[in-house]
Amino acid sequence: MTKPVALVTGASGGIGQAIAMALGQAGFNVALNALPGDEALESAARAVRETGAETLTVPGNIADLDSHDAMLERVQTRFGRLDCLVNNAGVSVLSRGDLLDVSVESFDRCHAVNTRGTFFLTQNAARRMLAAKAGQQHRSIINITSSNAVAVSVARGEYCMSKAAFSMGSRLFAQRLAAAEIGVYEIQPGLIETSMTAPSKPRYDALIEQGLTSIPRWGQPEEVARVAVSMASGALPYTVGQEVRVDGGLMTPKF
Repeated sequence: MTKPVALVTGASGGIGQAIAMALGQAGFNVALNALPGDEALESAARAVRETGAETLTVPGNIADLDSHDAMLERVQTRFGRLDCLVNNAGVSVLSRGDLLDVSVESFDRCHAVNTRGTFFLTQNAARRMLAAKAGQQHRSIINITSSNAVAVSVARGEYCMSKAAFSMGSRLFAQRLAAAEIGVYEIQPGLIETSMTAPSKPRYDALIEQGLTSIPRWGQPEEVARVAVSMASGALPYTVGQEVRVDGGLMTPKF
């Protein structure tokens, strides 16, 4: 039986690598994307291969819309199919600070990757999925957004706006593709322990001790990955665009 194929963006570390690993363990062949020149991409691919998966590295900046065709074509040429796109690649703000001081550069960077690039890569992949003959394998698009798609973080306003925009994008694509039985899902991670969140760890360690999260610890990338595998494997049937929060209760109203 031919293995299903997933493309994971931002897969050289953190949540993206964990998802790529989990998909490999679940029986997928995996194409891994990261920025050109990211030396960690090859080592991530080697780790995924150890799960028994065939892998392909697809360097590219998703903010460069002209690169999308070549990236997706490489995946389909190598594996003959694309069953799952995981939109994990994302950037944070250039610097935290007053909302009144947000630079055009930082705003445009967040939206170029987190919103615009993700939207058009999803559009391209969806067209290819629709053009392919549907088989027995569940087809899916999984968008990794953030708790900040909902929760206000004034010091990172441009990031919040970009993630909120693609949270709506998830619902839009879910509605458009539901009749074709292509599942579109959103995961909103909370405080996940990665290199990206490392600079904020001391601050949030203290807040977690004070009850910020219902589960009193940081989340791990592998916990996000387990949810992604459930989505990719079709374990959430008859759902259309619902977000799943992997946040240890961070966003649960409390009093």
